[in-house]
Amino acid sequence: MGFFNFKSTVAKIRTGLARTRDAFTGSLRSMLWGRKLSEELIDEIETHLITADVGVNNATSIIADLRKEFRAGKVSKGEDAMEFLKGRLKSRWDDADRSLVTADTKPTVILVAGINGAGKTTSVAKIAKSLRDEGRSVLLAAADTFRAGAVAQLEIWAERLKVDIVKGTAGADPAAVVFDAADAALARGVDVLLVDTAGRLHTQDNLMRQLTKIRNVLEKKIPGAPHEVLLVLDATSGQNAVNQAKIFKQAIDVTGIFLAKLDGTAKGGIVLAIRDELDVPVKLIGIGETPDDVQPFDPDAFIDAMFAEDANAPEAARS
Repeated sequence: MGFFNFKSTVAKIRTGLARTRDAFTGSLRSMLWGRKLSEELIDEIETHLITADVGVNNATSIIADLRKEFRAGKVSKGEDAMEFLKGRLKSRWDDADRSLVTADTKPTVILVAGINGAGKTTSVAKIAKSLRDEGRSVLLAAADTFRAGAVAQLEIWAERLKVDIVKGTAGADPAAVVFDAADAALARGVDVLLVDTAGRLHTQDNLMRQLTKIRNVLEKKIPGAPHEVLLVLDATSGQNAVNQAKIFKQAIDVTGIFLAKLDGTAKGGIVLAIRDELDVPVKLIGIGETPDDVQPFDPDAFIDAMFAEDANAPEAARS
């Protein structure tokens, strides 16, 4: 197995996280800068972390460590607390490789799932463009046959990105479309088969079973497939996204998270909650609306971007 190499651009991550940075770090800086640390101020920090969706367990653990350092006299100022928080947030990830896996033989199959409204089809397009930009041949499988206009939407993306697509008629059996797409991928020798599935609520058992059926079809047609199962989560949905992921993981053995709409949320701490509550890595993040607005998830770069100082902020808040 190898790995796809999605390009990372620090400037683009910082731009995409502007709203999160303003709300999460900007308000923290306003709260802490120039103040002496106290038990009461630490309580305020804990509330801030929880409301930023980092998760109760994460917040409790980080604040317990901060209190210990404060009581030992090692952290006494608000500015020190900012640096402490940045370091602790960085330390909560392991060194796992978050790249997308490639199969030893063609095609690599990437199955993409998620609920309606999470940005799934747009995320599929972003993945397709990144792979195409790497020089990979891509075939799209339009297995979202239940939602009106879903196939047409993917067709438009396929035309724009100049990639091939396999589709069925409206209301067709999604598993049958995937069966045909797998045949086509093998016959054409494409590098990647990218499967867009119907959006569904994690509480809809019949649709979740259909997703399992699609996975089973891929396993029978292509050895080792699907090689990646990406779950698209809407970063703006907070803890609900984590709850969705738990159910999807049971149904289709999710291997990675594509966290979409990070540019639209003021609560970027959701990546911490996902790390804490799911044994599934965030592999890709969506930080804008164009096909180029996808980045590999790098925890250090992400935290650095969240804590980056605003050049337009008052000097007193930056010095």
